[in-house]
Amino acid sequence: MPSSQFAHKEKYRYMNGFNSYHESEAIEGALPIGANSPQKPPYGLYAEKLSGTAFTAPRHENQQTWLYRILPSCGHSNFEPRESPTYNTNPENKPYGKIHHIPNQLRWDPFDLDETVDWVHSLHLVAGAGDPTMKTGLGIYIFAAGRNMDAQEAFYSADGDFLIVLQHGVLDIRTELGRILIRPNEICVIPRGIKYRVTLPEGPVRGYILELYQGHFQLPELGPIGSNCLANARDFQAPVADFDEDIETEWHILSKFAGHLFQAKQTHTPFDVVAWHGLYYPYKYDLGRFNTIGSVSFDHPDPSIYTVLTAQSDHPGTAVADFVIFPPRWLVAEDTFRPPWYHRNTMSEFMGLIHGQYDAKTGGGFQPAGASLHNVMSGHGPDAATHEKASNVDLKPNKVGESSMAFMFESCLMVGVTEWGLKKCKKVQEDYNAESWEPLKPHFRRPGPK
Repeated sequence: MPSSQFAHKEKYRYMNGFNSYHESEAIEGALPIGANSPQKPPYGLYAEKLSGTAFTAPRHENQQTWLYRILPSCGHSNFEPRESPTYNTNPENKPYGKIHHIPNQLRWDPFDLDETVDWVHSLHLVAGAGDPTMKTGLGIYIFAAGRNMDAQEAFYSADGDFLIVLQHGVLDIRTELGRILIRPNEICVIPRGIKYRVTLPEGPVRGYILELYQGHFQLPELGPIGSNCLANARDFQAPVADFDEDIETEWHILSKFAGHLFQAKQTHTPFDVVAWHGLYYPYKYDLGRFNTIGSVSFDHPDPSIYTVLTAQSDHPGTAVADFVIFPPRWLVAEDTFRPPWYHRNTMSEFMGLIHGQYDAKTGGGFQPAGASLHNVMSGHGPDAATHEKASNVDLKPNKVGESSMAFMFESCLMVGVTEWGLKKCKKVQEDYNAESWEPLKPHFRRPGPK
């Protein structure tokens, strides 16, 4: 079956469908019939609306969810800054933490695990563009955590939607709308504002995050491909309602707001949603279910054919963020240089590797838990060893990427690199260009006289 084989077994139930109108109730009858906000909701619950778009957004873009909970979200103390000298994922606001915009190709060695921090403190902004306060652009993070979040603690980002790409470990995520289990080769999207708590059932975790400051992720248009292929809508999974009754314990609510951390206190659990219905919810997807397509004649198509999710700019076809994968696939093109071609792109390309070896970088420098960034108009392509091999190999049908999964965060924006990403992490490969492309040799020969 086209799905990943996971060592850690699934333990939760889900509802299937991308951008589907879901409804779920942990107690039968908790959802009101017909009305959204009756004078007295069932079982003495409070009705609370969660808006992921403006009320008047076009119907095909509109994302709202109704929650039926024991107490509403507004019952908490004032938010106060927390760890303000050290916690900042919006470093352009700090003179000593600026964003570096440079044209160099960059590659990082595998990022370290960190067993000392929880999810909230594991987030390291590597690169980004735009401004969450203006709801424009995106941020790219590395996370590495080794501790569960505190038992009475929940977190949310007011800045954007988190697209989480897990590379190592297992994430058990309890959200307001239900529970989600994430394993390597699965992704998870947690929309802006939804509160959650992360525990680590198998110890330390590591991975990548794209935080989308504007809009929401959608499935790419299929055009002449037709009505199926790539990531099929039925394979996305949303949680079912799950709640606790706790109106006595003090909880800490952590908010990432304009890149800074704030905390409020409340005497009731945020995980008290007994039922919900709507279009705004977290979801996960198994990358092993991606239906890959490719050329069956000649030439290497554009890598946009591997797009899982996209967030479009105001210019159709141009994405603020694309999430693209390079899964196991057959290459059968005749008389063709089969790896990705050499390229300069108006888009920025940030790549990571979940496991295995990426077929366009076989020299060994691009490793699982590492990354690369090829910014706007910075040349890139197969390394010298890959070019030599692909230029001379016998072109039989060949399956590449077995036991491998590389991915790309692509953006139309020029992506800057943080001080942490460029220097403090101490993972930048200074010899990336020298190792990958400087060894390329000219093969040009003028034709002889006729």
